[in-house]
This record gives sequence, structure tokens and C-alpha cells, in this order.
Amino acid sequence: MANSILSVGAEFPSFKKTSVVSLEKGNEFYEISSNDHRAAGKWMVMFWWPKDFTFVCPTEIAEFNKHVEDFSDRDTLLIGASTDSEFVHLAWRKDHDDLRGLQFPMLADTSKSLAEELGILETNEKIAYRATYIVDPQGIIRWVSVNDLSVGRNVGEVIRVLDALQTDELCPCNWQKGEATLAV
Repeated sequence: MANSILSVGAEFPSFKKTSVVSLEKGNEFYEISSNDHRAAGKWMVMFWWPKDFTFVCPTEIAEFNKHVEDFSDRDTLLIGASTDSEFVHLAWRKDHDDLRGLQFPMLADTSKSLAEELGILETNEKIAYRATYIVDPQGIIRWVSVNDLSVGRNVGEVIRVLDALQTDELCPCNWQKGEATLAV
């Protein structure tokens, strides 16, 4: 039986993991931790995919990369993650046209410890579900979305929810940045 998914209001687990940040020889890897976004006073969006070298995953990763400036403009650290190793991440980035120019880290949770703490490991293969977490600068989970393995997520919706959370106001259904929030 799977663990319960860590959800809204919980503290995001502490982690220190190797990530792929570059294709430049000698600068491929960087250790990233849960303190990076907190120390910088930034929000964090961490999105997970099941496996490298698959079909739905690169469409999502490329779409997040197209919006990397949108996350940066919102003082948000964007991190992609899976349970594959940093070496598999690097090989995939080198092999896939849409992944060579990624501008955010690909976190390697090879021990599966972070995915397990989050409760997002698929029971049979022990790979991560397509989970997305929005975490505030204090390390508290403010939004979680988990998709079945076969369905890609909507990056625009992640940005919309991030915008709404950052208003710290009541936002109605389908609210978009720039629209009025609800008065109490």
C-alpha cells in the first residue's frame, strides 16, 4: 500500500540531492537542497515525472522550460525531478533536442527517499507519479497536483495557481493574474 501523499499545509521534506544543471563538461552537476529556495526567500515549484527516455515526460519538461522566465519573474525556483540518476538525466538531456537547453535543474532522487516521503511513488515500479508541488518561501506546501502516469499536466494552470497564491487574497474560479480578487 502506498504512503499518503503529502499535501497542502504540510512542511515540504528536507532534501539534499544531486541535480543536472548543464551540459558543459565539469559543470554538469550541482547539489541542490530544500534550503536553497528558503534562504533566497523564494517560492519553489517542484514537478516530478515517472521516467527519463519516455514519451509524455519530455513534452512536459520542454513546456516548463518555455515558461522558465514566468517562474523567475514570480521569484520562484523551478525544479524538475524523477527517481532516475543524474547520469541518466544527463544522457537524456544530451540525447533529446527539446531537453538540451533546459534552464532549471533536473533533480535525481535515486534513493527514492524524497518521492517516498512525498507519498508519490507508484506501487509496482516504484517510480514517481506526475506530481507538482508549489511551496512557499517558508517551506509550506500550498498546492499539490498529481496526475496518472499517462496524462501530462498543464503548465499554465501551475502558473495561474502560483499567481493566485502569491496574491494572498481570495481568488475566484478561473481567476487570472490582473483580475479582481474577492472582497470579504
